[in-house]
Amino acid sequence: MNSKRDYNFETNDTSDHKYAYSFDFDVMHPFMLKSFEPFFKGGSLLELGSFKGDFTKRFLPYFNDVTCVEASDAAIEEAKIKLGEKVHFVNTLFEKATLPKRYDNIVLTHVLEHLDNPVSLLKRVNDEWLSEHGRFFLVCPNANAPSRQIAVKMGLISHNSAITPAEAEHGHRCTYTLDTLERDAVAAGLKVVHRSGIFFKALANFQWDRLLQTDIITQEYLEGCYKLGQQYPDLCSSIFLMCERGSVHQGDRS
Repeated sequence: MNSKRDYNFETNDTSDHKYAYSFDFDVMHPFMLKSFEPFFKGGSLLELGSFKGDFTKRFLPYFNDVTCVEASDAAIEEAKIKLGEKVHFVNTLFEKATLPKRYDNIVLTHVLEHLDNPVSLLKRVNDEWLSEHGRFFLVCPNANAPSRQIAVKMGLISHNSAITPAEAEHGHRCTYTLDTLERDAVAAGLKVVHRSGIFFKALANFQWDRLLQTDIITQEYLEGCYKLGQQYPDLCSSIFLMCERGSVHQGDRS
């Protein structure tokens, strides 16, 4: 792992790219939650990488016991203003996190692609943090989203899974496809129970932000894109695996 990474800096907007768009908050977050909800287990929730707490807030109606691990202290300070005492925050790197118990639900959304050693974290989820009958919700941006494929045809990026300069500034280390995401989950010992995509997406985030300010896009259209994404997961904005605890690696046989 590169010890010189600045996690506060990586969450800043760049000159031509935001860290998070209105599309993320207003479209993707609700549809991620909709995708997760049928699989929720009663009990506790651990969110790995909570940023400023916008997605965290959506879990509060479902769980009274919420813990977040976040590397950016600046992001945590903003999250605490929004969420107060309702959430327990742990300001540390995933690699260094020492957590007091196992959790019935663990959420990792748009974070794995930022990690220097993603399989190592997934092993910790499986071996140390996920309860025996718990559920792990893993979401990453999709390299094969039509918006990215169009960018390749336009000559803006070299190939679907390329890391753009703006993504690199934001700490991206890779861009996953369904097969490579499942490869890493299985390598960590996790059992993949459900695989899907979230939201059919042919436009870039900045284009969606402009459209969402008009009356061109209706809620019915958004719902249609969500349903179409379930039919064609490889053409979605994000890819989603729901996993359960699989084989336990050496060092934890509980």
